[in-house]
Amino acid sequence: MKIHPTAIVEDGARLGADVDIGPFCIVGPHAVLGDGVRLIGHASVQGHTEIGARSVLHQGAVLGGEAQIRGDDAPAARLTIGQDCVIREHVTMSLGSRRGGGLTSVGRNGYFMAYSHVGHDCHVGDGVTFANGAQLGGHVEIGDGVIMGGLSAVQQFGRVGKGAMIGGITGVNTDVIPYGIAAGDHAELGGLNLIGLKRRGLPRASINALRAAFKLIFLEQDGSMADRARAAKARWDVAEVAEIADFILAPAKRPICLARRRVTDAEE
Repeated sequence: MKIHPTAIVEDGARLGADVDIGPFCIVGPHAVLGDGVRLIGHASVQGHTEIGARSVLHQGAVLGGEAQIRGDDAPAARLTIGQDCVIREHVTMSLGSRRGGGLTSVGRNGYFMAYSHVGHDCHVGDGVTFANGAQLGGHVEIGDGVIMGGLSAVQQFGRVGKGAMIGGITGVNTDVIPYGIAAGDHAELGGLNLIGLKRRGLPRASINALRAAFKLIFLEQDGSMADRARAAKARWDVAEVAEIADFILAPAKRPICLARRRVTDAEE
């Protein structure tokens, strides 16, 4: 274990084996740092925050700050971060709030670039990538493997499904389906994250089924979107199609992000 003489580690903090705490870092009395965690310098870990093994905090990162919400009172609110995360310069992640259940959670193997933010009561999956300045409002749900482009932002209570990709400088005020690509001042679906699906090793037949299901759900006009999602799930026995349908049918506070409108020949 290494603790720089300028660092402050308060009584009660629990430090795993081979923890390395660099200059001018602050570790609060309720913090838990797993084996091999590194705080490079000027990083702060406050509140009831638990950081998984081998995660690395770069300069100026602030984890476990109180929820940025008016009138909050949650003395036992928590933040949990999984193993092998890279948290770059000036990233902030807030504790949960009383209204939101008191827990903010971040999965393993995440890469959070400079100035990105995870708000109170968010639940972020494994293997995500947040580019510089990506922001989550409170109560947001982010699935495994999501990529957030630089300066993108998800509004409170929003959802971004597994394997989706959000373009840079995109405002997400609707829910983005699993494996979708969304971009624009106000997010619109541009299609499926086909490169990501291929990298996952998804068979060609499954990708073709996903493309057909996307067309049925988002580009056809018969019935409601919920009806078309149920029809897609019944027609294609593909796990990823079922994930998209279940995401659409699940209770939610925001509407589903729609596909970008295509101009017809008559309108050109």
